[in-house]
Amino acid sequence: MSKQTKAIPKFTSEAQERAYWEKHDSSDHLDWSKAAKVTLPNLKPTTKTISLRLPQHLLDSIKVAANARDVPYQSLIKVWLQEKLRAH
Repeated sequence: MSKQTKAIPKFTSEAQERAYWEKHDSSDHLDWSKAAKVTLPNLKPTTKTISLRLPQHLLDSIKVAANARDVPYQSLIKVWLQEKLRAH
């Protein structure tokens, strides 16, 4: 069953729209039960450079494991982190 939704107001600026959505729930204006899943195949995820300090022996072990798999060690670290997150 669809619920009655409110009309989205007209905004004169992006700042006004931002202020409005900070205080209002979009579910009052949209029926999310009718939402369709969208895939964006050409969208590249943004990355952020971080600094991660590791003991030298740990980094050496990671590099050996990456070399055995013929992948860059940074890529192997990302794969391992992603696998660990999926496990939880």
